[in-house]
Amino acid sequence: MSQRKLVILLAVAIIAGLGWYAFRPERLFINQRVNESFPTAAAANSTEPTRLSGGSFHSVAHETKGVASIYQLADGRRTLRLSGFETSNGPDVRVYLVAATDANDNDTVTRSGFLELGALKGNVGDQNYDVPGDVDLSKYRAVTIWCRRFGVNFATAPLSAQQ
Repeated sequence: MSQRKLVILLAVAIIAGLGWYAFRPERLFINQRVNESFPTAAAANSTEPTRLSGGSFHSVAHETKGVASIYQLADGRRTLRLSGFETSNGPDVRVYLVAATDANDNDTVTRSGFLELGALKGNVGDQNYDVPGDVDLSKYRAVTIWCRRFGVNFATAPLSAQQ
């Protein structure tokens, strides 16, 4: 094999490797399932958690379904619960609270401001995320599933206060 062909072959292999790393195409076919139980406060009283707000996901860039709810636990902690949740898998997907009533595009998330609650634990199943106690839930009124690597809003759940 000539040296030129070897250099070209090496360059193609490097580009293919970088493309695979950036896009992680196998994740289109592999679901990451999670099934976390609802968090309970480790307190002597058995006060039921209070649902503070909630809403259903609507798809933006990727088909997504499920419900996002924020609960106040008996010990005062707050948690975001995704239930009946299902979306596409992808690289570097995060859960954001967004300072808007809804986000139907990417710009609304970045313009309005957001607070990251963590990496998405799985693209299928029930899961929980701690909500810091100092977060103003009258400001952060939506939950967005966000691909940080590509700056894409997968889906958003507008949160409505419970009556």
